[in-house]
Amino acid sequence: MLRLTPILLALLYGYAMFRFSAWRMKQQLDAQSSELADPKLQGVLRALARALDVPRVRVLIHEVPTVNALAAHDGRVFITRGMYDKFRLGEITAEELASVIAHEIGHVALGHSKRRMIDFSGQNALRTGLAMVLSRFIPVIGPWIAGQVIHLLTAKLSRADEFEADAYASALMLKADLGIAPQKEMFRKLDKMTGNRGAAIPAWFLSHPKSQERIAAIEANEAKWVGDNA
Repeated sequence: MLRLTPILLALLYGYAMFRFSAWRMKQQLDAQSSELADPKLQGVLRALARALDVPRVRVLIHEVPTVNALAAHDGRVFITRGMYDKFRLGEITAEELASVIAHEIGHVALGHSKRRMIDFSGQNALRTGLAMVLSRFIPVIGPWIAGQVIHLLTAKLSRADEFEADAYASALMLKADLGIAPQKEMFRKLDKMTGNRGAAIPAWFLSHPKSQERIAAIEANEAKWVGDNA
């Protein structure tokens, strides 16, 4: 029983972290968000809704200045105020913003958003449990090794999720008759934002694959789908 204690404690800790993280995120999003109601975006949102066969696509604005978008564990889709401001300034087109929304819808549809919340809590639990076990055998660097193992595992899962959501967004954009070009152009524009000296990296890119890798994957899917339909 004593041997199982660290594992049981880690599982209990992970569950508690999941519940707390979900509650805290919902409270924060509820307090700092409002519904997106821009007439200039209604056309692309209706196109996405028709492609999904739903009455409407609901998007909220999260009042933070970073350029980002997210899918919450409860299925809601958000763009940040920073992302929306780029659209209002004409730096991002309606179709390009639609590709971002389609990507986040992909995270919801594929179960990524809920799993990420569980992963975030679970990785803390795993790190704690693994550190407790390794510290018995490697007292000094055991916790550090545990952290590196969990980081590599979660980074791989995150990259896979992004490529899957990109593919979902491409298919949705094609079905909505918006095309894949805006999706690729969106990545190029966001990539340029990080290329300016001294510019802050948008949160969109944190722990995400490189833009060129994502564009190449999108084009590979496009070529495959065209070939299959030929």
